[in-house]
Amino acid sequence: MSRFGELLRAANNLKLLAAIGRSGGDLGSVADLVDNMLDTPQMEACIGRFRGLPGGAEMMDGRYPPLQPDLDQLIQLPEGSLGRSYAQLIRQLNYDPEFFRPRSIESQALWLTQRIATTHDIHHVVSGFGTAPEGESGVLTITACQIGFPAYVLLTTAGQLATFRFQTERLPRLSAAVAHGMAMARQASCLAVARWEQGWHSSVADWREELGILEPADGEAHGLNPAEPG
Repeated sequence: MSRFGELLRAANNLKLLAAIGRSGGDLGSVADLVDNMLDTPQMEACIGRFRGLPGGAEMMDGRYPPLQPDLDQLIQLPEGSLGRSYAQLIRQLNYDPEFFRPRSIESQALWLTQRIATTHDIHHVVSGFGTAPEGESGVLTITACQIGFPAYVLLTTAGQLATFRFQTERLPRLSAAVAHGMAMARQASCLAVARWEQGWHSSVADWREELGILEPADGEAHGLNPAEPG
């Protein structure tokens, strides 16, 4: 891409980040940011990192399908299972499980983007990070660190800068969540490579053990089930 094209992309990224910040995380603007990074050197580097992981190239070359959950079936699974826990989260928060933007998966970049978009909420369940802003930053940090997914790198960095500049009272909580996400990313196997659909019946605890998530975020202030203040 030409230097001028790169400048235009950078300007659009700033515009989208500002829109995300003003809206408190508008999903349409997040999807625009993700798509704005598809045809970039940063995405090529991300693809290379993903393909270098055990099972990554096989998954990508086979175009392992983006997640298509059946919540009515998943909610019937045993308490504590990944499938039931995921379905409970989606229903508890009144989320649309198909909130993600439909994309073809013909290219490597499009496939990886769609796979990450459709499995994002599973990462919340397995990692224990909550869905409030600090928890979102923590869970995004995992993928940003593990494979350098460009939009998540931008979102986590911009979130820290904006908090440092405009909401300093939130900075300790945000920093704790991001640090927790970085530590988890370093310890655990790559979440983006996990084939969740083959283990819906397995417990969240078993998934965490398999992945090497030693200190999930559940009971933290940035967790799904924060502990009551002492």
